[in-house]
Amino acid sequence: MPSKILLVDDEREFVQTLSERLLIRDMGSTIAYDGETALEMAREDEPDVMILDLRMPGIDGIEVLRRVKETQPNIEVIILTGHGSEEDRKTCMELGAFGYLQKPVDIDLLSDAIKGANEKTKQARKQEKLRGGNGDI
Repeated sequence: MPSKILLVDDEREFVQTLSERLLIRDMGSTIAYDGETALEMAREDEPDVMILDLRMPGIDGIEVLRRVKETQPNIEVIILTGHGSEEDRKTCMELGAFGYLQKPVDIDLLSDAIKGANEKTKQARKQEKLRGGNGDI
């Protein structure tokens, strides 16, 4: 089953192009252009992987990451930013980001990160089912 990917970035042209490039690699995605919408979509759709920009108007990427990891820890978040610092990277990793990549990003590197994050999500959900079920396995 292909992963559900949520792309979050206020740079519309960039994120639409990224979505098209992922689709060529058989990775469908949905798009949110701000943090508030991303949080809403994460609650409603529960993507497997979120690709998240740090610098956005309103709720920034670090706050989106913090909230997603508090409420839906099985969603793996890959930070993709053009404006991040080493301090931002450290903060994001401490908050539970799966990866931290700089723009412009090599699409193959991003694809590999998505595949790794997707695998981690699937393993976590499988473990959750084994632990949280009604005894059925």
